[in-house]
Amino acid sequence: MRAEVRHVAGLSFVGKADSNHWVAMDGPTAWGGAEAGSKPMELILIALGGCTGMDVVSLLKKMRVAFSDFKVEISAEKKEEHPKTFTKVHIRYVIKSTAPKQKIEKAVELSQKRYCPVSAILRQSAEVTYEIVVLPPGEG
Repeated sequence: MRAEVRHVAGLSFVGKADSNHWVAMDGPTAWGGAEAGSKPMELILIALGGCTGMDVVSLLKKMRVAFSDFKVEISAEKKEEHPKTFTKVHIRYVIKSTAPKQKIEKAVELSQKRYCPVSAILRQSAEVTYEIVVLPPGEG
């Protein structure tokens, strides 16, 4: 895997990797940025949500578990001193389904403990926790 990141102006950068899709990044105006893109640390959390979310959806499909809506909400805490790495990351899986909760729990557990490399990387420096909320279709 390879990636390329190019400076645009100020603190604005664009980057792409093997999939060839550009992603805009920028910093806050207080630091000389233009707020024209996501901050790099935000992209890590977005990558985590995408990684584990794709795992869970794929696993539920293999288990023939139907759902009408699914989202992954992530919150994180960072160190006060530099480098301000994450110390705690909490993942909240919210799914609308009538399936047995045990099947959904199994899919999430497999993602967290076996498949999602972003979770594995973050676990090396932060406490990663998760919760699962199953709602009936039409609620929430």
